[in-house]
Amino acid sequence: AALTVRFLTRRFIGEYGDMEFIYSHNLTVDGREILFHIWDVPSSQVREEGSSEEKRIQWADSFVLVYSICDRASFNILPLKIQFIKAAKEGQSQEKVPIVIVGNKQDLHHQREVSSEEGRLLALSLDCGFYEVSAAE
Repeated sequence: AALTVRFLTRRFIGEYGDMEFIYSHNLTVDGREILFHIWDVPSSQVREEGSSEEKRIQWADSFVLVYSICDRASFNILPLKIQFIKAAKEGQSQEKVPIVIVGNKQDLHHQREVSSEEGRLLALSLDCGFYEVSAAE
């Protein structure tokens, strides 16, 4: 949620509840107006698999999966989530689904549990984009 709010408002808010939200945002990209709908799902709700997660996957055109570099468990669930997304989306068509893995909390490098290299290698092995950022900075 912090990363989404930072993207939408350019402000950092550190604490969020455990709720999901859908945000809408207009952005100009290459001279074209693009309307984003962002379904922000807290990690506690992402860990459940089933009809709710399938609904989210069918709803989306692309995916940004965020983990904390200070929380190995949030990183370790990514391969299964990405396989689940690809099976659901790419099984229906031949188009590759855009997925980006984002390691957040780069500013907390002293608490790091997941190296940048691990993130890059995972993204490479799963054919995803990769970034490491800090919502706070």
